[in-house]
Amino acid sequence: MHGPVTEKHLAPPEAQIGGIALSHWRLMVLVVGLAVAAAVPFVLKNFFIFQITLAIIYAIAILGLNLLTGFNGQFSLGHSAFYAIGAYTAAIMMDGFDISYVWTLPAAALVCFVFGFLFGLPALRLEGIYLALATFALAIAIPQFLKSTLVEHWTGGVQGITIIKPDAPFGLPLNSDQWLYLFTGVVAILMYWCATNLIKSRTGRALIAIRDHPVAASAMGINVALYKSLTFGVSALYTGVAGALGAIAISFVAPDSFTFQLAIALFVGLVVGGVASIPGTIVGGFFVLFVPNIAESFSKGLAGAVYGIILLLVIYLMPTGAAGLGRWVTGRLMKQDR
Repeated sequence: MHGPVTEKHLAPPEAQIGGIALSHWRLMVLVVGLAVAAAVPFVLKNFFIFQITLAIIYAIAILGLNLLTGFNGQFSLGHSAFYAIGAYTAAIMMDGFDISYVWTLPAAALVCFVFGFLFGLPALRLEGIYLALATFALAIAIPQFLKSTLVEHWTGGVQGITIIKPDAPFGLPLNSDQWLYLFTGVVAILMYWCATNLIKSRTGRALIAIRDHPVAASAMGINVALYKSLTFGVSALYTGVAGALGAIAISFVAPDSFTFQLAIALFVGLVVGGVASIPGTIVGGFFVLFVPNIAESFSKGLAGAVYGIILLLVIYLMPTGAAGLGRWVTGRLMKQDR
């Protein structure tokens, strides 16, 4: 006689690659990735450590954009504004009030969340290209506002603000670049963990439902207006924290550092990494930082053309981004294993 049927018997077998469960492969990749990341500041020169730190910072900013665009379906070309607000929040607190850089991150998160939420409220009336146009206007306006005489006393106007790069605490035998890399890495891990749990939660499912079918989501009792505004706020929070980290790492902020080109770069990173993919934002961050430098190494006069060609090749070879390529490779390996 057969025993009682349980949930274990009813559950489908977990996908495997090479006889190892797919979840175990993901865990191994995560562990190896963290181990390599932990070794970076001790094997590379300071300049490369600084560059990788900036790539991680851009990845956090792209993650914020992805929460808004990839998971909630709201199109934005203005996240450079939130990045600038976060950066100036950190710079003003450190330079004007002599507050520790650690406390500038929650302050930048709060300021940007409020700003993003308030911007998201009137933006509820806009969708698609009209919302993109509104966020584009925000990206254009913020750098000009930072230069104005109204706030020049705080922002330093065109000259910007120079801050001191923090040293490692507790007498740790690390230079500034090594410490900021590790500090940024810890912040990034925390924010990626929060984003992953958010998307897997009931709130995350509501965000995706709004993206896929807002009318059906509203009929199911989801407060579409509130969720959209809150998503704008959370997205701005992530990008603002990235801006604060960027200001601390570079030790300088100026309005011309946050032009519309930065907004476009973040959007490119989102597409290259993969829309609605959390791990893909890491690839997007590295693409945003390193590919323009690679293009310039080929030809300074034709750097833009080379960058465009590289971007076209990437989009052609990976039409769904790095995340889509990863899913395709995983699918092929699973088929071969069968």
